[in-house]
Amino acid sequence: MRAVITVIGEDRVGIISGVSTILSRANVNILDITQTTLQELFTMIMLVDISKSSISFEQLSVDLAAKGDELGLNIRIQHENIFKSMHEI
Repeated sequence: MRAVITVIGEDRVGIISGVSTILSRANVNILDITQTTLQELFTMIMLVDISKSSISFEQLSVDLAAKGDELGLNIRIQHENIFKSMHEI
């Protein structure tokens, strides 16, 4: 099963490290990643494999949101099928 993680906020050191550390500890594999900085605004989208996660999806969501609060970012995770449904025209 795959999920999409979005990260938005002011650019700063440690964003990718903070997110990837949480994913690594939860045994979540990063399949693809794109990021860009628009002036001071950092944006990142990650496609991850959660099929072997050592924690529940709900706990992963809580952990990512907490890291976002710590870093002053908005970090959200959605199941891939929900993300696709929300962004279809």
